[in-house]
Amino acid sequence: MSITEALEIIDSIPIPAFAVLSDARIAAANEEAISLLGSQILNRHYVTALRQPGILAAIDNSIRTMGRASGTYTITSESGDERYKVVATPLGTGSAKATLVCFENISDLHTAGLMRRDFVANVSHELRTPLTAVVGFIETLRGPARNDPEAQDRFLGMMLKESQRMNRLVDDLLSLSRVEAAERQRPSDPVSIREVVEASISSLAKPLQEAEVEITFDIPDADIELQGDRDQLRQVMNNLLENALKYGAQGGMIRIKVYEVGHDALLRTKAARVEVTDSGLGIDPIHLPRLTERFYRIDEHRSREMGGTGLGLAIVKHIVSRHRGRIEIDSTKGKGSRFSIIIPVL
Repeated sequence: MSITEALEIIDSIPIPAFAVLSDARIAAANEEAISLLGSQILNRHYVTALRQPGILAAIDNSIRTMGRASGTYTITSESGDERYKVVATPLGTGSAKATLVCFENISDLHTAGLMRRDFVANVSHELRTPLTAVVGFIETLRGPARNDPEAQDRFLGMMLKESQRMNRLVDDLLSLSRVEAAERQRPSDPVSIREVVEASISSLAKPLQEAEVEITFDIPDADIELQGDRDQLRQVMNNLLENALKYGAQGGMIRIKVYEVGHDALLRTKAARVEVTDSGLGIDPIHLPRLTERFYRIDEHRSREMGGTGLGLAIVKHIVSRHRGRIEIDSTKGKGSRFSIIIPVL
């Protein structure tokens, strides 16, 4: 293939690509490259046109060794960094040689890698804290409190509390793993929303009564059915109700409202909407976009005291995603919060 022919096919490459001729000039670029780098790169020396060391080193290495070389290119914007893997490949021989430079967007892979590292670090931290406490209690029981029944009883109670906390964390991690594994498999069983909500209210009757919380359930007379996984939808409702109970005001109110939407603009289909509203302290708007992230907490100390693992809403998000739905969170400081799940119906 001649250099001329090679330059002609650049436009057919589906990712950003351009060609550097033997005189170090960028002679051709496809639309994707122009959109990424700007039209000013054409007919300029690649060093003055590109500037970033990662991409310059890749092109230099390819030209010098007449072999394939790779590097990185990063674009920073208000919405975040975009990262590209740059591959420079020699074309032609002798005086009719050039270098083809292609860009592969690896932003998602980079983000996924960061999320994995953060996840491991968070899990390690969440487990280390109660484990450190338990080890400390054991050392105390074997030492200063060896012959102190009152202290032994107090420390054993603390050890039980920390062990239960670790058990909840492991249960939620396993649950999150199962949900993620099945996320691409859309459930197909018919499920009654009324049954799901009533079962969740019934299972939490005792803690609701102890907190003196008034709960109201507003649902149409005609039941609404959807294709779903009954156990997972129960888990969604349990998590939302438990959050409303934990972070709502003592002696306050929880309202559950279910209704059908004729056409949801985002889902582009008929959908069921389930809203769980509490009368708690509300949430600062700055936290709302991150509430469904793993281990994200508004008040870390209070969340741990309440028995939260920081995974409940992440599990909710993945379950709702598996049901091809979406979640909305609305809150006003001092006026409570509303968590809504919207799922396509039969």
